[in-house]
Amino acid sequence: MDFFVWNADPVLASLGPITVHWYGALFAFAIISGQQVLKWCYIQENIAVESLDDLLMYAVLGIVVGARLAHCFFYDPSYYFTHPLKILAVWEGGLASHGGGLGVIIAGYFYQKRHKISFVWLLDRLAISTALFGFFVRLGNFINSEIIGIPSNVPWAIVFTRIDNLPRHPAQLYEALSYLTIFCLLFAAYRFSNIKRYSGALLGSFLVLVFTARFLIETVKTKQAAYNSDIIFSTGQLLSIPFFVVGLVLVFRAYSLGKTSVEK
Repeated sequence: MDFFVWNADPVLASLGPITVHWYGALFAFAIISGQQVLKWCYIQENIAVESLDDLLMYAVLGIVVGARLAHCFFYDPSYYFTHPLKILAVWEGGLASHGGGLGVIIAGYFYQKRHKISFVWLLDRLAISTALFGFFVRLGNFINSEIIGIPSNVPWAIVFTRIDNLPRHPAQLYEALSYLTIFCLLFAAYRFSNIKRYSGALLGSFLVLVFTARFLIETVKTKQAAYNSDIIFSTGQLLSIPFFVVGLVLVFRAYSLGKTSVEK
């Protein structure tokens, strides 16, 4: 059986000493796209959009710091405890989406304290943007031949020649398509239903959907943690469980409390 062979150059463009990587470009596009979705939500609900520049700064910082620390402390703690300065070497790779999600939540908290809006109201709208953000980031991982799947002979398996010559599950594309689907579902729910009236419903739905997908896709991913564990679940699956539970609680709580308000 012939399989699709992938060997893309991770460099998008080079000009003298300046090099632009696909991952960096897609990461930037993910942030811009997410901000535009959130801006649209603000306009729909007659909220001043001028404060979104502050949110962009908070969100980028939260994503990068949270994702980096989660990678260091959950996926390869022995190395980073031995070489603590390497924690700062973000350019060497290593960002965990669980930490990035938590970082956005913390960033949102500081943002809403400054601008006096409801914290959960903000997170509900950020959930839509974050799903779209995840889509573009996983495309960047695909281009870089990162977060690959286990060897497989399924017809859609891909050979990542930068890694080896084995056909593998394109786990990055599974996640990218999952996140894009979740974005479409949340956007449609926001646009055409009354879900946005219930505080925490969008955020809870996001957490349930994303971390269900993440838990399932982990079964076809190669091991990412740099240590062995006797537990049947991977590190990514273990980290997904509490987010899933919180999502369920938020959904049930949202519909038991009733509609939300933008004001703090």
